[in-house]
Amino acid sequence: MLSWLKYAAITLSVLVIVVWLGLPHLLTALGLHPHYDLPEIDASGKRALVITTSHDTLGDTGKATGVFASEMTAPYYAFLDSGMAVDVASIQGGEIPFEPQSLRWPIVSAPDKRFRRDPDFRAKVQNSLAISEVDISDYDIVFLAGGWGAAYDFAQSVELGAQMSAAYDNGAVIGGVCHGPLGLLQARTEVGDLLLEGRRVTAVTDKQIKELGISHTPMHPERDLRAAGVVFESDTAFRDFFASKVVVDGRLVTGQNQNDGTETAVKMMQVLLGQTDG
Repeated sequence: MLSWLKYAAITLSVLVIVVWLGLPHLLTALGLHPHYDLPEIDASGKRALVITTSHDTLGDTGKATGVFASEMTAPYYAFLDSGMAVDVASIQGGEIPFEPQSLRWPIVSAPDKRFRRDPDFRAKVQNSLAISEVDISDYDIVFLAGGWGAAYDFAQSVELGAQMSAAYDNGAVIGGVCHGPLGLLQARTEVGDLLLEGRRVTAVTDKQIKELGISHTPMHPERDLRAAGVVFESDTAFRDFFASKVVVDGRLVTGQNQNDGTETAVKMMQVLLGQTDG
């Protein structure tokens, strides 16, 4: 009897180890945080700003939320590893809240793990710049990270809308992923037209929001971007959490969801450096 129990315990331990090690790889194979080879890009002397939410609570549920980690860490390191100086800002400034599950097994990504070991990046996240105090003319690229928190304070921020308007007028490449493009809803051209009207854009889909069961947030990117007059584009999968798409429309570059942070950042740098027709 004891030997059988010992055998069962060993078998169970092996299965736990296999699942622990194997599930992240399976999720990657299905499309979550796909491997993306960073091309050789020399953006030395250029500057990027990554902007996140400051909202930390998921409505009246009381659950913690914030930025989806990889939507901030993946573009940050793509910019940094290409020679850019990178700053981090949020709507209110100060410590940036995270969507807790995005930093946990089995979803945590390689850039997230690198972030944990990076005191410089961690300091920027703990003491982020307030968007109202940023000199947006300092930046060649402005990237809007997503996460559920952005549904509560991106489109609602007059300061963010004004800063994104100014960034585009100054010639910067702008964009973001997932809920991030909500931060462009108040942006306007120098003649006062909505910046997004008639533009090709992607963001998290209504289908993905429904599949994840979080439909009570005040803003839904696909719904609200379509209402603003964008030409909305997206890909789909058996679950859109595993889908991936990046859309380039001139100096406006957007990614569908958490899987597109690195590629979106790369496309933004290529547009900036004239390496793509957009």
